[in-house]
Amino acid sequence: MIYLELGALDFEFFIMDSSIDKLVDIFKKFPTVGKRTAGRFAYYLIRQSKEETDGLINAILELKNKTKLCKFCFQPFEGVENLCPICQNPARNKNLLCIIEKETDLISIENTRKYNGLYFILGGTLLMMRKDSVNNLRIEELKERVKNSNFSELIVALSPTPEGISTSVLVEKSIKEVIPNPTFKITHLAKGLPVGGELEYADEETLESAFEGRK
Repeated sequence: MIYLELGALDFEFFIMDSSIDKLVDIFKKFPTVGKRTAGRFAYYLIRQSKEETDGLINAILELKNKTKLCKFCFQPFEGVENLCPICQNPARNKNLLCIIEKETDLISIENTRKYNGLYFILGGTLLMMRKDSVNNLRIEELKERVKNSNFSELIVALSPTPEGISTSVLVEKSIKEVIPNPTFKITHLAKGLPVGGELEYADEETLESAFEGRK
């Protein structure tokens, strides 16, 4: 079933096993996209010219063929090296590691221009009521990074949502399993971030204050 919103009215389209229906099912898997938005995306593409649609298809193929994950932080990037530009940059402080949930959080923090260390992307958070969600996180890889590096501080920079808070507890516990008595600091962002909010949506000033007040 596809919903198409037109003005104040909602029309229901029953399209079974059609190309439109399949495309809507794909769009519904995108973050924050529901049925109606997915339907609008599909009908938007129908209205585009073949050249514009081909351009979108080629851009997606190029994205999949050219991007890869950094061997250290898991940030997607293009290039022949194994490390992304941030991890390769000799000017970055290699003694600082900022642990984040997703790639967009990295972009938000970089935009503040107040952090000059390295990153580690966990790949998600613990999902409430799902014990198997821990298997989707890069906890073992994080342990390896901590064990094989000489960090002076680990910054746990996860969103102050229930999932983010429970993941922060897991991260700190996992770190201490590798190094029971760490000589480095484990800090968390200050409480300036709105409780229940996503890190990627925080404005730069709020993020800057959260980093400066971390403890």
